[in-house]
Amino acid sequence: MSENYIVSARKYRPSSFSTVVGQKALTHTLKTAIKNEQLAHAYLFCGPRGVGKTTCARIFAKAINCEHLGADGEPCNECESCQAFNEQRSYNIMELDAASNNSVEDIRTLTDQVRVPPQVGRYRVFIIDEVHMLSQAAFNAFLKTLEEPPEYAIFILATTEKQKIIPTILSRCQIYDFARITVPDIVEQLQRISQDKGVTAETAALNVIAQKADGAMRDALSIYDQVLASSEGNITYQSAIENLNVLDYDYYFRLDEAFQTGDVPQALLIYKEIRDKGFDSLYFVNGLAQHLRDLMVASTPQTVGLLEMNNDIAQQHITQASRFNTRFFYLAMDLCNTCDLQYRETSNKQFVVELTLIKLCQIMGGTPVQQPPQPRVQKVMAAPTPAQPAPQQSAPAQPAPQATAAPVQPASTTPQQPAAPQPTAPRAVAPQPAAPTRPASVASRRILINKQPTGATTSDAPAERHTARTAAFTPEQFTQAWHHYIEQNPGEIILLSAMRNSVPQRLNDTTYQVEVENTVQVETISSNMTKLLQFLRDEVGNDMVALDIKLSPKGVSTMAKTDREIVEDMRDRNPQFAQMIKDFKLSMT
Repeated sequence: MSENYIVSARKYRPSSFSTVVGQKALTHTLKTAIKNEQLAHAYLFCGPRGVGKTTCARIFAKAINCEHLGADGEPCNECESCQAFNEQRSYNIMELDAASNNSVEDIRTLTDQVRVPPQVGRYRVFIIDEVHMLSQAAFNAFLKTLEEPPEYAIFILATTEKQKIIPTILSRCQIYDFARITVPDIVEQLQRISQDKGVTAETAALNVIAQKADGAMRDALSIYDQVLASSEGNITYQSAIENLNVLDYDYYFRLDEAFQTGDVPQALLIYKEIRDKGFDSLYFVNGLAQHLRDLMVASTPQTVGLLEMNNDIAQQHITQASRFNTRFFYLAMDLCNTCDLQYRETSNKQFVVELTLIKLCQIMGGTPVQQPPQPRVQKVMAAPTPAQPAPQQSAPAQPAPQATAAPVQPASTTPQQPAAPQPTAPRAVAPQPAAPTRPASVASRRILINKQPTGATTSDAPAERHTARTAAFTPEQFTQAWHHYIEQNPGEIILLSAMRNSVPQRLNDTTYQVEVENTVQVETISSNMTKLLQFLRDEVGNDMVALDIKLSPKGVSTMAKTDREIVEDMRDRNPQFAQMIKDFKLSMT
């Protein structure tokens, strides 16, 4: 009968520093410390899963007790101490799983064992795995022992979540950060294991396994065993992608051809083929985004090193990237990112993906992608009736029309009649001078709306500027207009609540500042800014009125008010509303 099967993650677990994959700098530091006998009393090994933290802790524990340590700092694996460790019968090395032994009593048991000196060798090593799982009380009980252990005791703590360990523990340890293992390093290790097993493995297949492992050697070995079980001693690229449900590079390269030629039907057919194979659309979008990123870094020699793949596939990406310009990569990645964000919100997910593919095809070929118009603040002035040439503005108001009007006849003898000359009428026709027309003001958060000096000049609307209403008004008139809006719009509960709590403060002749309590009120006033400003301007007869929204610095909660809080606020501020609630016996359920 054949020997029992051992999974590769256990069978090929490193037994010396030289066989640890992807941590050369760290293992060199540990070997140097052992050779120079500069050992700390506590170490913390932290990093992602499957990168060798516990393995290095065991090798380190074996090496410091080795009786015939090699010149390179490696354990001999032949002395009594090394053999006892390899046969798992050493009393000098103790391991504790903090995930299942995280109480104060478990730590007290550990500290009692620390008092026992080693019988063979110089040190007793205590390895505590997943140390972040210890309770707060257990950490506190462990502090004193960790700070002042016996000279023969060495603690090695291992964790995947360093941020969960209390600072008083961190300050007592030498901290070693383990890096994710790179794809080439994983592929190289898998090739060695394949040779040892007598298995034929394609490099492209091992590259797929390495990328699927996401930097964890233990995960890579588990995936390797899974693929090997179905490939019967011959690991091919096709068997790897089928077994792991990974999209073939060929799909993405075929899509590249469609993007380059603007072939929308071909792109949609490839997407259908991918869906028919059972792949999730969001998985496809993310894979396409990663593929475009890889092409972008492959397009310039300076960033080719960022590709985490073997040389053959990297060269294929470099060749493909040379067919596109840099602008394509930037726009394409942005479209994929937008699709990823919209995918989770939309009800028609297939449509969003297909629309993205169409836009990608239009970047290089076909109709260019039309970017959505960007919102911008426009300087738009109201167009009052021609019968309103601002007669109240005695001296300063008269020169303004003359400065911008077309050929005004100098023979005019009465300066008080600016409306009489005919040439001024056609100049004001651009916005169609209908008296009731309201200006299309633009509002946004914390911005100054339509603040423009009366004499300012622009190149786009010279005809409308001198017809703006500029009647003088007092702060009391503005406050009265503010309250008129509140009285005439009782249905806008949230907006009125914000307006009642805010008293406009004058900044200059036409600009007022409104201080609100929270960001919800900022958004509410901003979203209603157009009609609010129009109402205020009509009330005071001045199109230069502007509002500046300011968030209160008093530390008032930024949480939105509930319906009950809004009703209670209205009841407190409006006695008639409170009486109505009482008369009709109203209540909120």
